[in-house]
Formats: sequence, structure tokens, C-alpha cells
Amino acid sequence: MSHLGLPPNTHMAPHSTSLCFSGTLCFARLPPLPLFSSSAISLRVSRQFTRSIRMSSSSSPIDSVPSPPDNAIVLGCGGIAVDFLATVDSYPQPDDKIRTTSLKVQGGGNAANALTCAARLGLTSRLISKVANDSQGKGMLEELEADGVDTSFLVVSKEGNSPFTYVIVDKQTKTRTCIHTPGDPPMLPADLSQSSMLSALERASIVYFDVRLHETALVIAKEAGRKKIPILVDAEKKRDGLDDLLQFADYVVCTAKFPQVWTEASSTPGALISMLLRLPKLKFVIVTLGEEGCLMLERASKDVLQSQETDIESLVETLTHRKDSTTTFPTCVSSETTNLKADGIGTVSGRLFLGTAEKIPPEELLDTTGAGDAFIGAVLYAICAGMPPEKMLPFAAQVAGCSCRALGARTGLPHLTDPRLVPFLV
Repeated sequence: MSHLGLPPNTHMAPHSTSLCFSGTLCFARLPPLPLFSSSAISLRVSRQFTRSIRMSSSSSPIDSVPSPPDNAIVLGCGGIAVDFLATVDSYPQPDDKIRTTSLKVQGGGNAANALTCAARLGLTSRLISKVANDSQGKGMLEELEADGVDTSFLVVSKEGNSPFTYVIVDKQTKTRTCIHTPGDPPMLPADLSQSSMLSALERASIVYFDVRLHETALVIAKEAGRKKIPILVDAEKKRDGLDDLLQFADYVVCTAKFPQVWTEASSTPGALISMLLRLPKLKFVIVTLGEEGCLMLERASKDVLQSQETDIESLVETLTHRKDSTTTFPTCVSSETTNLKADGIGTVSGRLFLGTAEKIPPEELLDTTGAGDAFIGAVLYAICAGMPPEKMLPFAAQVAGCSCRALGARTGLPHLTDPRLVPFLV
């Protein structure tokens, strides 16, 4: 996907930035955009992965890749933005003046990124959000449309500014810092007509919320609930309206700190049990752990009859010892369905899954911006495709790993035919 640099003859604007790029101090207006696993399974994946690498030089379609789920439609409601990605050798100290080593401008925002990922994987993706009728807003729509995302349900304000984010990518620590400016005027439920909402929900396989536009999201969630459309919520951190949306969630994907912050449990495994107890509609919760992979707790479809209970902390330790630490590609280990308990919290019937992340060579790890959105986009695909967790978690981790090999949230997002995904789809 192409991107534009700073346009010539750019004048100062209310929302402008000063960047020292390649030794030149530039004042730039926000520019428009252009557009589980047993050893046998691990061995099989390893062999398939090796074969896929040999195929990586071919640009022709991969015959063994399955087609996307028939008529699968994902509707997302949430954040969209322009990302200004400035790479620096190291994060600046207060009052420092430093130079960027590279600059990239492209579309961003959690929901927009996740739906772009889902679209590249072959899902029909629809987005509900809001932009202004400015060059940035128009560029964002063009970029999404070029990736096959349906933007017909976006609200375009005649005035104001589209949301944008400054992203500082630290080459030394391999981290990124985001400074976000919301769009103005903000999106309100009245901006989305009843007819548009119903059209957006028509034949939807799943609805996804990043909780950025919580008032509008809640209206959509209630209607999706009435239509019995499953809902996935991205619980990045505590936000206004999150508690209400979680009551409608069938699936939750959350960041490492969120479960303990939200439940006040003393550990992440205990917090996952607490979440399933507090949210009776919830089928599974995944907590992403960066380079440590992820942890998933799936509720059993029916209660386990056995009276024996398994301590979830001990089970996590057991799974940790079982995982294969010698492979570079993502894998997954899981427990049997059992009664899982957390002291002082309670017991649920379910299965615990421990997924690993891809071990990316340091020289290939360029930018983690949007890795969580890529993971969620892949989870949306996996749910629609009916993937079991043992396949879903490594697949999602691989998609996220691909995204970290390029600057920006979308540049490295793979298509379904990407040879690096083949071992996880067969």
C-alpha cells in the first residue's frame, strides 16, 4: 500500500506539527492520504512452515489456501485516524530536539486497522465511524476503500477536523508512543440513522467494538443483541461505556493489564475467571501478552460433572512447561475441559489455552504499532471461519507478527494468500 510524504507548498494550519526530518525542520499540515498443540501437531506445522518459506518468493496465488468463509460479514464501530509515524533512534528526553530517521503517513485507528486486516483476509468488512470533510478524512476513506472496507456507513461532518495520531517509533527499545487528537465534532448516536444502522447490521456475522464511540456502539450492540449477532469487544483499557458494552460481549480480547485492573484480581489467570463469572454471556476471553504470546479462557458449553477442581494458577504453570520454546513460529497448548478455580473468586467450567508469539529476529522487528489490531482482525476471521482455539491463536499471532515487520499499523498486514499464513490455514 502506498503512502504520501509531505506535499509541496504546504501552509501552516491549526493542527500542525514541527518535525526535524533528514536534517530539515518542516512545518506540515496533516497531509492527505493515498490512497495446542501436541508434539505431532507441532511437527506438522513446522514442516508446513518450512515448505511455506520455500514458496515465499512466488507471487502467484497459493492453491492450498482455503477460501474465506462464505458471505462472512464483520461490522465494526470505533476509531479511525491519520497516523503520523516518526521513527527515532531513541525516545527523546524532556526539552530534547531530535531528528526522525523516517516518516510515514497512513490511516490508523483500532477499528479501522482491525477491519483492514479482516478485509485483507477475505472478510466483507463494514465500518461505522466519523470523519470530517477535510483532506485527511477523504484520504482515510480512500485508503480503506482501496483495501475493500465498506465505508458507506461512515458519517462525514461538514466542519471540524478528522482524528489524527502522532506515533513515535523508538528503534532502540522497539516500542511506540501514541499521542492522539480526537476528531471534532465527536460522533453521537443521532449521527447514525436507524435505517443506516439496520442496513449495516444486515447479514452481519459478527460485530466488533473498540469502545472508542461508546454511545453509538451501545445503540448498535443492543440491536445486534436483539438480532442475536455475536459481539467481540476490544478491551484495551477502562473507558467510558466499556462496562455496558461488556454485558453484550460474546468474545473479549484485552491487553495484558486490563483483566486485573477491571476485576481487581491479584493475578491475570484469576482475573479471567472473574470476567467469565461477571459476564455470563461471554464465551471466551483472550489476554494478549506481547512477545509472551497470549492466554485464553474458554467457557465450557455445559458444566463439567466431575467434582474435582483445578487451580488455574497451577494449570498456567503446567501449560508453560509444556509449550515448545524451541520453535520460532506461534504454537498453542491447552488443558482439558475441567472445573477451574481461583481462590477467593470462584469456579468456572472451561479450557485454558496458552499461545506463543512468533519470535521475530531483531533486525526484522520494525514497529509494533497496530499489532493488537492485527491480532483482533485475525480473530474475527477465525471466528467466522469456525477455527478451533488451537488453530485460531497461532494464526492470529502469525498475522500480528507479519504486521510488526513494517512501519505503521497497516503496511505489513498480510493477505490470506501470504505464504507465511499457509501453515496455519491447512
